[in-house]
Amino acid sequence: MSQYVAKNETPILILSLLITIALIAGGFWWFNKNFSSLNLNSNQATNSPTTNSQPDDNNKPVEEKNTSSTGTTLASLQNVPTGLFNYGGSTSWAPIRLAVDSIIQREKPEYRLRYVQPNNVTPGSATGIQSLIDGQLAFAQSSRPITDQEIARAKQRGFDLKQIPVAIDGLAAAVNPNLSVPGLTVEQLKSIYTGKVNNWQELGGSDIPIKPYSRRIEDGGTVELFVQDILGGQKFAPTVEFVSTTTQALKKVAENPGSIYFASAPEVVPQCSIKPLPLGRTPGKYVSPYQEPFILPSECPGKRNKLNIEAFQSGNYPITRNLFVVVKQNGQIEQQAGDAYANLLLTQQGQELISQAGFVKIR
Repeated sequence: MSQYVAKNETPILILSLLITIALIAGGFWWFNKNFSSLNLNSNQATNSPTTNSQPDDNNKPVEEKNTSSTGTTLASLQNVPTGLFNYGGSTSWAPIRLAVDSIIQREKPEYRLRYVQPNNVTPGSATGIQSLIDGQLAFAQSSRPITDQEIARAKQRGFDLKQIPVAIDGLAAAVNPNLSVPGLTVEQLKSIYTGKVNNWQELGGSDIPIKPYSRRIEDGGTVELFVQDILGGQKFAPTVEFVSTTTQALKKVAENPGSIYFASAPEVVPQCSIKPLPLGRTPGKYVSPYQEPFILPSECPGKRNKLNIEAFQSGNYPITRNLFVVVKQNGQIEQQAGDAYANLLLTQQGQELISQAGFVKIR
């Protein structure tokens, strides 16, 4: 009887063993499949553009990157310090401060920025760089290169200054929309502001006295650049009326048929109440600071003139310049903060934001 039971149990035991082996093998297969899928999904997420990871061959300083062939975002940038950093300087940077810096704050919340107005002086490149040298700013924004005098003052304080170009800008001449002059050469613009030419009739226009406006030379890098590069260091004529702000000047230009004013092109080109005047190096060969065709004031603000990016990038437009981040070279956190700000603006996303703010990408 026992032999009969044993003989009948043997197939059952073998069957049970096979089922157990099958279950173990199936479980192992299921686990391995899902584990591999999990790893695959993880790798795909890591390499997805939304996570901003970069290929190994792009791990170079941002200044050396060709952002036309590589994509970097604000969030992906490394070596961004934590803290609150004061900055300030050029008024030409105002559109960037308004449009770009808030995005930097969102993407890098640990890197907090605070714009600081200088005390009892007009804000500008010169006052910003001086405040940087005096230790009141972590870094400065400038619309013109640093000067030998500024370099010397910094050395007296025991450090050097570095300027990092991050955008291309240009100067535009604003005139009354009713002025019938097709354009000006750079030399003619100089003649207006040095007092050699005082009537638009001398420049192919109507018999209207010219009324030039400007901010004072100590008010910012734009005026400094204009005096140095356009006027050749000559003084403004007594006919030039000085104003405090570009907003005030553009209002005067809109009200006075014979008036003219110069400022950063992004501050002039989109305005509805004035006309940006084409400029050239030779008579009759004028280049518009705006994209053709010109949008009339009657169509604005529904439509607005946009910057002639191609002319600025190619250098065909006669008055262009770089915008700089000025960084203190002291090996401390201020230097890291300034380098980080410049590098953020030099990422692909930073350059796109600069373009949206009305300036021309440098990369």
